[in-house]
Amino acid sequence: MGENMQIIEYIIKTLETIVNIPSPSGFTKDVIQFVRSEAERYGYSCELSNKGGLIVSVPGDREETVGLSAHVDTLGAMVRSISGNGMLKFTLVGGYTMQSVEGCYCKIHTRDGRVYTGTILAKSPSVHTYDDARTLERSEKNMEVRIDAIVNSKEDVLKLGINSGDYISLEPYFIYTKEGFIKSRHLDDKASVAILLGLLKYMKEENIIPKKNIKLLISNYEEVGFGASWIPDDITEFIAVDMGAMGEDLNGSEYAVSICAKDSSGPYDYELTNRLIALAKENNISYVVDIFPHYGSDVSAALRGGNNIRGALIGQGIHASHGMERTHKDALENTFNLLKAYVIE
Repeated sequence: MGENMQIIEYIIKTLETIVNIPSPSGFTKDVIQFVRSEAERYGYSCELSNKGGLIVSVPGDREETVGLSAHVDTLGAMVRSISGNGMLKFTLVGGYTMQSVEGCYCKIHTRDGRVYTGTILAKSPSVHTYDDARTLERSEKNMEVRIDAIVNSKEDVLKLGINSGDYISLEPYFIYTKEGFIKSRHLDDKASVAILLGLLKYMKEENIIPKKNIKLLISNYEEVGFGASWIPDDITEFIAVDMGAMGEDLNGSEYAVSICAKDSSGPYDYELTNRLIALAKENNISYVVDIFPHYGSDVSAALRGGNNIRGALIGQGIHASHGMERTHKDALENTFNLLKAYVIE
């Protein structure tokens, strides 16, 4: 990792911390507070948007302001109803397959601050007792949460303070292997949040003043589509730092930074995307240019919100996105290096 070794280790340690702070979309106050405390520790001013997102301001040499975004909100669920036998039915927060969460440990967060653990299961969870255990469709109507509490009825669950509308967060299972792989849920997009914090740490410790003013936007509703639909009106250029989704005919790599030319919302700004490609080449950064057919970003939301910006999208390659995700420290470093080159170009 060379000269970046300490920063990359900080990024990985910070990533482990924040993936373990539950934050499904709209339930992000605690993780936003952590990110804010880190940014303020490095001397940067912060403010909250009315939606509860974080804006970190980094003064630069020029009047123009550029934006960098990453989102702290993750996939999760919400209690839909309580069954007569004390199991919870749920509705998804964000888009993912039921197969990817079957058997996942979870937490139930009541509106009055209590937390209970549980497990997400299919209604026919055992081949020993259910004829359709293998064939039952994994859909919302056929999934439920088994609470780790002595409950046998809806009334027992209500006495715990659990009710419809309570959030359910997914356990991340973070592992950092000796080969440099990071395995965890919620790498989308907490890996990028950790990288942006690493960028703040780097600029502070190296006394770097960026060429332009920077506003870091840490959004909290990206997984449901409108994370950065509002951005400060002084931002002229906006880069979403998100995951580089990997797929069968795509170019993404767990060891490189992806530069997205087009996703499901349409093409990204041609000139800005070209600049990022040129910066990667000039700085010997391992990168790929890619298309994400089932993907949208904070820049997509900002453009749909009517913001007058140039927009681009980059991010570390992540395998099995919205599932049991994995990336490598090399992808984190390549993404960090591209951002570093961008802010000082």
